[in-house]
Amino acid sequence: MNMQMVARGWLVYDLTSSEMALTWVMMSFMVPQVIFSLWGGVLADRHRKRSILVFAQGLNCIATIAMAIIILTGRITFWDFIWFGAFNGTVLALSIPGRNAFVPELVKQHQIITAMALNTTGMNFARIVAPAFAGILIAVLAAGNTTSTFGVGIVYVVIAVLYFISAATMFLVSKTGKPHPNPDRGSPLEEIRAGVSYVMNHGPVLALILLSIIPFLFGMTLNTLLPAFNEDVLGGGPEDLGFLMSATGGGAIIGSLMLASAGDLPRKGLWVVSTAVLWAVATIGFGMAASVWVAMLAIAAVGWLSSWNMSLNRGVMQLAAEPRMRGRVMSIDMMSHGLMPLGIIPMSLIAERYDVSVAIVVSGIVFLVATLILISVSRPVRELDRDLAAHAAATT
Repeated sequence: MNMQMVARGWLVYDLTSSEMALTWVMMSFMVPQVIFSLWGGVLADRHRKRSILVFAQGLNCIATIAMAIIILTGRITFWDFIWFGAFNGTVLALSIPGRNAFVPELVKQHQIITAMALNTTGMNFARIVAPAFAGILIAVLAAGNTTSTFGVGIVYVVIAVLYFISAATMFLVSKTGKPHPNPDRGSPLEEIRAGVSYVMNHGPVLALILLSIIPFLFGMTLNTLLPAFNEDVLGGGPEDLGFLMSATGGGAIIGSLMLASAGDLPRKGLWVVSTAVLWAVATIGFGMAASVWVAMLAIAAVGWLSSWNMSLNRGVMQLAAEPRMRGRVMSIDMMSHGLMPLGIIPMSLIAERYDVSVAIVVSGIVFLVATLILISVSRPVRELDRDLAAHAAATT
């Protein structure tokens, strides 16, 4: 997935020279999360989670092979990235709730936050190696020809192989993630309604979802506009784009490893809120960077803070949710992440009207202000730590 972000971003911007084109491709990937993630939660609570993951990775493997063929034969168009993004997004929407709900079934309850942090660490190792590898591979195979699509096609071939390996190695996981007993099981729509009602009436879960929506609306703009920032502001090539994305992964690994080593943190709600505020500040700093090295330091800070924030948020959410509801809770959380285009579209318009660096700075400012407003107006957010302590006492 991280290799694909570099290959897709580089080729789409090379084909279109448009920040909005990058946004439309990202939207094709994100919109299915809003439409299908709730159904993914029902799947996770009804079926064996390991089977869901194997099937999903197999489908992505087949689709990626088709995309590689289109690119290598020179028939690639902007719209191919749209349909491929929509397919990828749909498959992920139906499988990611099961993936996230699977983690607590592999470890003991007091290890959930550490497990989520280590899971994030594994993903972030890929964020270091994969983007740099993809960027260098594209640059080497292009041999200076910036219009060459051959290198991008080879990257997609590698991605397809990795999807296959991912599906195959899931069979090495001994537990299958069988569904928890649910005496109130009804139709899929009834179970979706039950999941939404559960979230709305459980303060800690609602607060954590609210605290994850704002970062995904305004904290992820940087990732979408990074190819344009790299080329237009920093004057970098595909290898520089890869290095910037790897710096994000390096910072994220530091954050997730620190969280994993911290174990069962006190005042988890305060940590979630404070890391969101600092994440917004780091985003503003990145938008003001004028050199690759300064940008790498700023984006590493973004990676550190975002990793800590999201891992802790998701781990605490797993603790706060009942096991029979975890799939649907995680699907509602994922659906809220699908709202990301609502933040990216206006920032992309600012980038095209003014400058991409201005757009990223504005995004960071809105991120910061929105988080502070949420803290001031939302009782579940202000009382998150108290509600979590009460939930832990009741569970014990």
